[in-house]
Amino acid sequence: MTKKLHIIGGGLAGSEAAWQAANMGVNVVLHEMRPHVKTNAHQTEGLAELVCSNSFRSDDKDYNAVGLLHEEMRMCNSLIMEQGDKAAVPAGGALAVDRDIFSQAVTEKLSAHSNIEIERGEVAGLPPEEWKSVIIATGPLTSENLAKDIQKLTGEDSLAFFDAIAPIIHTESIDMDTCWYQSRYDKAGPSGTGSDYINCPMDKDQYYAFIEELVSAPKTEFKDWEKDTPYFEGCMPIEVMAERGPETLRYGPMKPVGLTNPHRSEKPYAVVQLRQDNALGSLYNMVGFQTKMKYGEQTRVFKMIPGLEKADFARLGGLHRNTFINSPKLLDDGLRLKAQPRLRFAGQITGCEGYVESAAMGLMAGRMAACELLGKTFPQLPKTTAFGALLNHITGGGNADTFQPMNVNFGLFPEIDVRNEKGKRIKGRERKRAVSERAREDLSEWLVEANNKVAA
Repeated sequence: MTKKLHIIGGGLAGSEAAWQAANMGVNVVLHEMRPHVKTNAHQTEGLAELVCSNSFRSDDKDYNAVGLLHEEMRMCNSLIMEQGDKAAVPAGGALAVDRDIFSQAVTEKLSAHSNIEIERGEVAGLPPEEWKSVIIATGPLTSENLAKDIQKLTGEDSLAFFDAIAPIIHTESIDMDTCWYQSRYDKAGPSGTGSDYINCPMDKDQYYAFIEELVSAPKTEFKDWEKDTPYFEGCMPIEVMAERGPETLRYGPMKPVGLTNPHRSEKPYAVVQLRQDNALGSLYNMVGFQTKMKYGEQTRVFKMIPGLEKADFARLGGLHRNTFINSPKLLDDGLRLKAQPRLRFAGQITGCEGYVESAAMGLMAGRMAACELLGKTFPQLPKTTAFGALLNHITGGGNADTFQPMNVNFGLFPEIDVRNEKGKRIKGRERKRAVSERAREDLSEWLVEANNKVAA
């Protein structure tokens, strides 16, 4: 083939798109601007580097929508899920990874693929006209030059929100005479034992003293052009959550339920959980503690947490600006830009929030682009699948007037009419299981059709 697929952005979506298209026999050029052009959030030049967290969230394929998406991606030979499973670290019912091992493995797999060429350097603006098939997967940190050109082309103001990064702590500096290992409700999960989190307990007085300092601590000041940017609810800075009311954190990331302190008989009033961040277990991140506090204040305030008085921080929290386009208005159902169909978009820039969701849309964008280059028909994805539900939301199911980033969730799936022995429609957990089973069955049938069309 002389035609090439150009993919801009070597994050999770771009990496997955390259893998899928290359495996279908398409020649791919994967463009990544790092290390020549750096970002405010990345620390390495590795492909698929995880910035905010090391968690892919729940791996429960029956009762959790993101866990179902994990399974659907595995069914589609996902590179991200393959390497995520190999780099897994204990995280209760979640799938969390050693971010360095994960990124290195993805980089090596893509570099070794005979159909993939990795080109380092910025694509400073819209791609050249001779690039007839392009996937823009530049994520939340799209370069300024490209973002401006996209804005000019679409006629739309780029929407934006802030993503906050949680601190990481050296395990040996945590006081285990105060803290203890336990997953909530002792849940073991795919790579754990039921003792996967380090728990830091607080009594009532400690909790309220902590909240007071958290709210009053000096924060990072925004530039004028950033001040009106809204936060995404799924990645709210811990101090912004605390400002909503003193009890907010006790019903959020600091909820004490499902945990028993072996050091004291009384139940903790609140608990801070730390999740393993690398395979060696030498680093733990503060779950839900993304923050915009200034560095000195982070150290002071977080050392108020029992067990973290002598904490040695491997990385403090931070804040970066995310951008995304109004996908329901700008994209067709093949993720192509209506104003210039040679351009596809994938990943977080489309307004799907989360590592797995971003990679999933990269997976489908790569397959769509490959089918187009091969002269094959891409069969429509069933909306009953996690892939289809998320794609539908991005490309028209979401309201263009109020569009905001969205994680995959069961609310995006079509209704299912399954009844119990009394003839009543099932609800709750059993409905979720039925939706998940239907999704996997429908995706299996879709995969047979998709593979047959490519092979024909």
